[in-house]
Amino acid sequence: MDSTQILLDEIIANKAVYTAFQPIYDLAKEQVLGFEALSRGKRGSVLEQPDSLFAAASRYDRLSELELLCRQRAITQFVAQQLPGKLFLNVSPKALLDPRHPRGETLHLVEQAGLAASRIVIEVTEQDKVDDGFLLLKTIAHYRQLGFTIAIDDLGAGYSGLKQWSELCPDFVKVDRYFIDYCDQSIVKREFLKSIIELAKATNTAVIAEGIERMEELALLEQLGIVNAQGYLLAKPSEQPCLEMINLAQHRHSGSKDNPFEQSIAIGWLAKDVAAIHTCTQCLDAHRHFERDKRLMSLTVVNDARQPVGLLHRDQLTEVFAAPYGHALFDKKPVTELMDKQPLIVDEQEQLDSVSQLITEHEFDIRRHIIITREGRYLGLAPLRDILKHITDEKIRHAQHANPLTMLPGNVAINEAIEQRLRAMHGFSLAYIDLNHFKQFNDLYGYASGDSVIKLLAEVTVAVCKHSHCFVGHIGGDDFMVVFDNDDAENLCHEIIQRFEAQSKAFFTPEHVAAGGYWASNREGQKQFVPLLTLSIGLVSPDVESCSNSHQVAALATDAKKEAKRYRNSYLFVCNRRKPSAPVVRLEAVSSLAT
Repeated sequence: MDSTQILLDEIIANKAVYTAFQPIYDLAKEQVLGFEALSRGKRGSVLEQPDSLFAAASRYDRLSELELLCRQRAITQFVAQQLPGKLFLNVSPKALLDPRHPRGETLHLVEQAGLAASRIVIEVTEQDKVDDGFLLLKTIAHYRQLGFTIAIDDLGAGYSGLKQWSELCPDFVKVDRYFIDYCDQSIVKREFLKSIIELAKATNTAVIAEGIERMEELALLEQLGIVNAQGYLLAKPSEQPCLEMINLAQHRHSGSKDNPFEQSIAIGWLAKDVAAIHTCTQCLDAHRHFERDKRLMSLTVVNDARQPVGLLHRDQLTEVFAAPYGHALFDKKPVTELMDKQPLIVDEQEQLDSVSQLITEHEFDIRRHIIITREGRYLGLAPLRDILKHITDEKIRHAQHANPLTMLPGNVAINEAIEQRLRAMHGFSLAYIDLNHFKQFNDLYGYASGDSVIKLLAEVTVAVCKHSHCFVGHIGGDDFMVVFDNDDAENLCHEIIQRFEAQSKAFFTPEHVAAGGYWASNREGQKQFVPLLTLSIGLVSPDVESCSNSHQVAALATDAKKEAKRYRNSYLFVCNRRKPSAPVVRLEAVSSLAT
């Protein structure tokens, strides 16, 4: 007997294992879905890590005993710490199919601990080859009959793949880390994930992405519609896991534009007050709901806390009941059996522009609805048709007032953005950006190059302002305005100047770049030296209590821009004047009135 086998026997005999719990988050609801129990061997030993521990147990034919011990430890600690949500327990098919593996022991452990069987998820790993597929199906069916939930672990990493999925009909599938790792940079992985999502929808299976370690991975997964996530980025395994969601919230919202003056409206305005049904509602009762109101296409399924957990569609329920024995099979089944378990759920404050992106990524059926929540609780439904119609109307309105060259908002939208801030008494800064020496450049290099330079200035401005709360507008010609809501206006204006000067040199010949300009004729026909393109920017921070309209604010910015144009090179003029100029009264007019 070698040292590894002696150590393994000692671990099992002394029950020298401990459990680390790693949270699995529901990103849409910003709450814990459950915890995966990760077993470890004797501390400080060569069998502490799970890979070596379970490999040794398999090699020395002690796998069944070890798994039962780990299961007991996990259940005991889960209950002792009063952890919320579900407990995910790893179970290898080899152990399940071992004739010596005691039947009903897991249920006995759960009942002994006072835990409901519905809170236990049996994770069947996909990495082990199973010779007797029928026996495995029978064993899984037995677990399901006892009230346990079933999950396939490491989907895509093992032998049976989609075949096991179709046969086991799991409640959850956990996508293998390989497909999550740098998925944001791999078209193949992205398409694989999309296929998994579509299959999950068709089979009413919830998808869990595991092994998330990068912000970019998390962002892509959310865009694709995977709402259940696990990984080191969110929380590492711990014997006493943190229950707070602070880190998750920071990851989700870091860099987001939570701007109250976004041009897009919030999705909450489109919510329709449609009654919801409880998870305990039977399919026959749900069918009666649809029959009473023929206009009703979908019903939101909520839990005791009125948090949405799924969406039941009329056509799916009708199709099931139309099948032979449909009523007999499903009348008394809960709606959770047929509902869509991964509907699109958004907060009422979500902007229409971001919702539009989510709809595009999800490739939703036009007949479907989006669930809208307020502080995590069900608020109402928004039909996709209404959302898309409103988005279309907004785009048309935007296009009517947009500059045709850059497609940036024009004068109407700029004035509206300023007026919004004045009405809200919200402090802001306004930059007036103007190109210097543009006419001479346009005359020498042609209007096509002139248009390209204007588009370059638009692109540079938008790129610089991308990660700040800004509104970028195009007045017309070579004039732009930027509304800044943060106190970073000066730094961003300097960055706009630096980037534009560097990139605009590409439009000049090498000779003109080397000389720093070129000779051209002015309006009087006289030759003069014209410098390369530069920028004049006038920046003001208007007093919102003194300025009554957008025209007064624009006049302040225009005066500041005129001061900036007095300098030969690019220049940012920061105006200290914050109130509008007093109206000029002509004395002659006063005199004439007096007479």
